[in-house]
Amino acid sequence: MQSLRRLGAAFLAMAAMLIAVPGLALAQAPHPWQMGFQKAFSPVGEAVHSLHNLVLIIITVITLFVLGLMVYVMVRFNRRANPNPSRTSHHTLLEVAWTVLPVLILVIIAIPSFRLVYFEDRTHEPDMTVKVTAHQWYWEYGYPDNGNFAIESRMIPTDELKPGQIRLLDVDNQLVVPVGKNIRVLTNSPDVIHSFYVPSLGVQRYAVPGRTIETWFKVTQAGTYYGQCNQICGANHAYMPISIKAVPPAEFATWAAGAKKAADSGQPIPSAGSTQLADAGVTTSDIRR
Repeated sequence: MQSLRRLGAAFLAMAAMLIAVPGLALAQAPHPWQMGFQKAFSPVGEAVHSLHNLVLIIITVITLFVLGLMVYVMVRFNRRANPNPSRTSHHTLLEVAWTVLPVLILVIIAIPSFRLVYFEDRTHEPDMTVKVTAHQWYWEYGYPDNGNFAIESRMIPTDELKPGQIRLLDVDNQLVVPVGKNIRVLTNSPDVIHSFYVPSLGVQRYAVPGRTIETWFKVTQAGTYYGQCNQICGANHAYMPISIKAVPPAEFATWAAGAKKAADSGQPIPSAGSTQLADAGVTTSDIRR
């Protein structure tokens, strides 16, 4: 009874937290007691979900088939039902079947798997490029197509979080991108191996010293998307989250112009959609479309 009360209290606390913090409920981030993938908001993410669902169906059928065989064998060939066991040691048809069928199943899984690997590898028609440089322990985002400026993104300490911000996930400077555009991502690292991982966008690429690795994504809906470094990279590996803010293209152009001005003058990078852009004196001539 006490366990049920504790479980009920936990659910109530979780519900209260989601109501009290709207940003957590709406942001594309992991939630307490969540099962399964985060919802996909990119073509690559949707393809990942599709492959996962296919493999889940296949493995479920295999599991049920094997379970059925085990039950049949236990009932049909137990000592009571079969007091004189057969001494048969070979069955050519069965041996061919349990060799060929697994091969066919692997081929069925391999075809969409290879298709997905090549699909998520790169886009042949990028609308813009973002350079992602992973450091111990923060991210640096470069915008070579929008004035060639760069911003550094660090986790906000727990004691500095504002209402609506998420512990261990929110950052001081978000990676801002336009909605509906093919974003080419080039990852690298000057120190150790990191991994740029955003589940809801289906993005995961290693950042390897001495190499530049490419991937891409296209955000289908405006919002905030969270991720983390997915490769153990040292003592503060758990404290280099990723926060991507997807905004309409016109808003992105305004933000990029303001961010370029701020970077050139050594001022803090303004947030997308904030009054800081107006304070920075961004004009129409500053906006590069």
